[in-house]
Amino acid sequence: MFRKIQLPLQTLNLVVGFMVWVLISSLLPFIKEDIAIQDGQLALVTAVPVILGSILRIPLGFYANQFGARKIFLISFILLLFPVYYISIADSLADLLIGGLFLGIGGAIFSVGVTSLPKYYPKERHGFINGIYGAGNLGTAISAFAAPVVATKFGWSTTVQLYLVILAVFIAGNFLLGDKRELRVKTPLLEQIKGVYKNEKLWLLSLFYFITFGSFVAFTIYLPNFLVANFGLDKVDAGIRTAGFIVLATLMRPIGGWLADRFHSLILLMFVFGVYTISAMILSFAPSISWYTFGCLSIALCAGMGNGVIFKLVPMYFQKQAGIVNGIVSAMGGLGGFFPPLILSLLFNITGHYAIGFMALSEVALASLILVVWMYFQGKIELAKEVIDHTIEGILITDTSGKIISVNPAFTSITGYQENEVIGKNPSILKSGKQPQTFYKDLWKSIEKNGFWQGEILNSRKDGQQYLQWLTISAIKNDAGDAVQYAGMFSDISSHKMKKHKKSMCSKSLNPSFKAEFSTYKKY
Repeated sequence: MFRKIQLPLQTLNLVVGFMVWVLISSLLPFIKEDIAIQDGQLALVTAVPVILGSILRIPLGFYANQFGARKIFLISFILLLFPVYYISIADSLADLLIGGLFLGIGGAIFSVGVTSLPKYYPKERHGFINGIYGAGNLGTAISAFAAPVVATKFGWSTTVQLYLVILAVFIAGNFLLGDKRELRVKTPLLEQIKGVYKNEKLWLLSLFYFITFGSFVAFTIYLPNFLVANFGLDKVDAGIRTAGFIVLATLMRPIGGWLADRFHSLILLMFVFGVYTISAMILSFAPSISWYTFGCLSIALCAGMGNGVIFKLVPMYFQKQAGIVNGIVSAMGGLGGFFPPLILSLLFNITGHYAIGFMALSEVALASLILVVWMYFQGKIELAKEVIDHTIEGILITDTSGKIISVNPAFTSITGYQENEVIGKNPSILKSGKQPQTFYKDLWKSIEKNGFWQGEILNSRKDGQQYLQWLTISAIKNDAGDAVQYAGMFSDISSHKMKKHKKSMCSKSLNPSFKAEFSTYKKY
């Protein structure tokens, strides 16, 4: 029973955590009526909760593996009671900054669920499951929409205190319904970090999530005040539009995960960053509210899809270190939400508009698109290398001058030659001397005419022992049809040939010609 309810329970946990995380930004138009906040400080107030919400994701992802999601969610919600109450009685900018910093715990719990939930489901469903959990982003929409409505009737301070009741309910819910028997992963933290920090895929995924989730967070915390100040919308209308952005991004997250379970994840990311590039360029031209809405919603669609796809890739690339990698990648995403509001505010103060900031987002998205394309083709190369390295047939590749440029491990196993002993040399070092020169002339005539040659050939190992090969030589051609390399694939068929001859000897009387053939083979 407890295993079955973990997905809805942890998803609701994330909803509540994110509701708390964006509490200040959702109510900022009301708060600044009572607390003096200068225009240059608005971005700082909304960005501060992102700091702890990002940094804490790394340890929370790790400890979710160590102690289970139930304990981490319980402790996190208990700790959130204090900053929420502190903000409800805040009367200065310093109070908001201090309380807002610790609201970051609400955003940090994201790494708990993405580490815990895949343990309950098969790999082919991880994208969709993490997408469903990621839909807990909806908590930001709930706060963006509901908090201003409630604050209009009861005041922002009372609205903040209502969050204490919600937290208390979920503390009890996790205590009673959390899985006490969740599978633990006890790999030491330093060992996990050593296993991943040199892997370029970790940092590429971190960059991609920095953009997708970072822009989601940045737009979520910046839109309410931006729409009021820049387009003159009333506070409730701005909250509704922000909620629309969040809802679309949230709905696209499980869809992105579902698509990643069925299609190539990197191709989906190409689409994501391609649309990002165009949408950010539209925003950089300071358009009307209609075009601005179109650009924002396009980014919401891509942010949600990208978030879902990325957390399909994490457990696929990092099975044993999922906890720490989830923490690092999600932390980078959180930090992606911290910097844009500050940069946009700084650029606006310098230039008087936001064009440069949005154009920078477009350029970063374009760079990410290029990196995704590189990962896609690099993955194909790595897959081909894995196939070559693990096949039981020996493989050697030569250039057009006949120099060996590459061999696989099976080549060494069959011939006895190490890679460094044959690179740069001619395959003739493998010759047994038993084939006449006309044999090799006919062989190359076949390659020139048909593009390949296939048959039996007698060669020698490093120790001089002769053995029979089944060899296929293929010409590797470029687009113009010219041979640029030659690939040889071979296997040792000596034992198979010997068994065949022995079976033939047992099944029929040996006539003179057969005896002669077998005697000739035995000499080899």
